[in-house]
Amino acid sequence: MSFASVFSNRTSRKSVSRAGDEDTMANSEGDRNPTEVQMSQLVLPCHTNLRGELSIGQLLKWIDTTAYLSAERHAGCPCVTASMDDIYFEHTISVGQVVNIKAKVNRAFNSSMEVGIQVTSEDLCSEKQWTVCKALATFVAHQQLSKVKLKQINPRTEEEKTEHSVAAERRRMRLLYADTIKDLLANCTIKEDPESKDCSRMVPAEKTRVESVELVLPPHANHQGNTFGGQIMAWMENVATIAASRLCRAHPTLKAIEMFHFRGPSQVGDRLVLKAIVNNAFKHSMEVGVCVEAYRQEAEPHWRHINSAFMTFVVLDADDQPQKLPWIQPQPGEGERRYREASARKKIRLDRKYIVSCKQAEVPLSVPWDPSNQVYLSYNNVSSLKMLVAKSNWVLSSEISQVRLYTLEEDKFLSFHLEMVVHVDAAQAFLLLSDLRRRPEWDRHYRSVDLVQQVDEDDAIYHVISPGLGGNAKPQDFVILASRRKPCDNGEPYIIALRSVTLPTHPEVPEYRRGETLCSGFCLWHEGDQVTKVSYYNQATPGLLNYVTTNVSGLSSEFYSTFKACEHFLLDNRNDLAPSLQTL
Repeated sequence: MSFASVFSNRTSRKSVSRAGDEDTMANSEGDRNPTEVQMSQLVLPCHTNLRGELSIGQLLKWIDTTAYLSAERHAGCPCVTASMDDIYFEHTISVGQVVNIKAKVNRAFNSSMEVGIQVTSEDLCSEKQWTVCKALATFVAHQQLSKVKLKQINPRTEEEKTEHSVAAERRRMRLLYADTIKDLLANCTIKEDPESKDCSRMVPAEKTRVESVELVLPPHANHQGNTFGGQIMAWMENVATIAASRLCRAHPTLKAIEMFHFRGPSQVGDRLVLKAIVNNAFKHSMEVGVCVEAYRQEAEPHWRHINSAFMTFVVLDADDQPQKLPWIQPQPGEGERRYREASARKKIRLDRKYIVSCKQAEVPLSVPWDPSNQVYLSYNNVSSLKMLVAKSNWVLSSEISQVRLYTLEEDKFLSFHLEMVVHVDAAQAFLLLSDLRRRPEWDRHYRSVDLVQQVDEDDAIYHVISPGLGGNAKPQDFVILASRRKPCDNGEPYIIALRSVTLPTHPEVPEYRRGETLCSGFCLWHEGDQVTKVSYYNQATPGLLNYVTTNVSGLSSEFYSTFKACEHFLLDNRNDLAPSLQTL
C-alpha cells in the first residue's frame, strides 16, 4: 500500500468522524430553544467577598449579561434592562465552584420581552449541584432610528408553553406593581414586637448611611453606550452591603432583592451617585434601601433618578444559622416613614413569595383574602389555570355528541377537562360565563350565587351554595375568587379562573359544609365567526377524590348533561348580555 493510499484512508476516516460529531452537535442544537444562552464561570478569589463566597454583585453582572445576550439574540438588536422581579438566593457559592447560568426568552410583547434565568452551582470534585436562584428580567429592544416590533416566541415544550402563557399574567402584575405597593403601604398597619429584637443593642439608622459615586466608563456599557443593568445592580449591592455591615458589625449575606424597575437610562460619562441606608432591622433580617441618581456635569440643576431597590440581608453564624440583629433607631420624619414602610413591605414580600413562588400543590386550598395579597392571589388564580391548560398528558376518556372529556392524573390530584364547540361569539360567551350569578341558570350544582365583593374590573368574590355531594344531606357553601382575562394576542383564549379563598365576613356556619376548589375555570377560544371552543377545567381536591373514583361512569354522564346545559344557556342568551358587564 502506498503512502498516498494510507493518507487518503486516514483523511476519509477523520472526515467521517468529524461529520458524525457535527451531526450530533446539530441534533443537540436543534432541540434547544433558539433564544437560550448559557454561561459557565469558575469562581476565583477575585470574585468573592470577605466570607470567601461569590459576591452577589458579581453574580448579578453575570446574570444580566446572560439574559441580555438571550434578549439580543431574539430581538436582533441591542436591548436594555427594564426591570427585575424578586430574586431569592437559596445557596451561596464558594471559591473553586462553577456557576452555571441559563437564560431564554419566555415571551415577547411589542418591544419588550420577559427573560427567564436559572442559576445553579456545581462542585467539580463531588459533582454535586445546587439551585442558587431563579430570576425573571424584562428587556426592551432599543434601536436609535426605528421603532422595534418584536417577533413572537413559538413555544415547543410543555414548560415553554406554560412560561409563555403565564408571562402575560406576570407582565400585568408588573405594570400594577408600583400602584399596588403604594396603596398597600398606605393602608397596611404593622404591630411591633419588641421581644423579637435585641433591645440591648440599638444603632441609629444614620450610622448606616452610605454614599458613593461611580463614573460610567466604556467597559461598563454595551456597544450603544448604555450602562449594563447588571453593573448598576452590582454597585447597588456594594453600598447596600456596607450599610448592612455598619448595623451588624459583621459580614452580612444578601438573601433577597425586591422587584425593581429602571426608571431611566444611564450612559457612558454619567456619574452615578448611590445612596444606601438600613430602613429597619427585624429579628433575623434587615431591609436596606438603595437609591441611584445620575448626572453629567456638576452644574446640572436636577439629577436623574435611575433606580431604587430594597435588599434583605441576614448575618449567618458558623453553622449558617441567622443571628439576632441589633435594634435600629430611625431618624424622626423620613427615617420613621422608611421604618414603617419596611415593616409593611416585609409582610407584603412574604405574602407575595408564599403565593407567587409556591408550586400549586404547596398553596393551601383556601388562602385568606387580604388587601396585601389580592393582586398576587389573582395572579396565582389565573396562572394556575394556565399551567393546568398547558399540560401535555391529558387523556381522552369519553366523547358523547361532540363533548369530549379528558382526565389527567398527577401526584395527588385528578383533573378534568371538558371541551365542546358552540356557535356563539367568544366575547359574548366570555361575558355570559364571567358573571357567576347566572351560573345557576344552567348548572344545577350551583343552587345560589351572591356577589360578595367586586374587587376590580377583572376580579370578584362570590358566595356559592351547592347541594350536598354523594347523597350527603347537608349542602355545601364556597367562597370563590373569580378572575377573568381577555386575550393578549391573537390565538389566545379568554380566561375565567376560579379558586377558593377565605373571608372573615363569611366564616363556616353549621348549616353548610364548607367546600373548596383548588383550580377550575373556563378557556374560550375564538374559532371563527360565531364559533367558540369552550373548555372547562377542574382540578379535584383530595376531599372529592373518593367520590370521583367510585362514580367515574356516572360522573361522565353528569359532566355531559351539565356541559350541554351550558351550551343551551349560551345559545339562548347570546343576544342578551348583562349590562353590568358591557364595560369589558
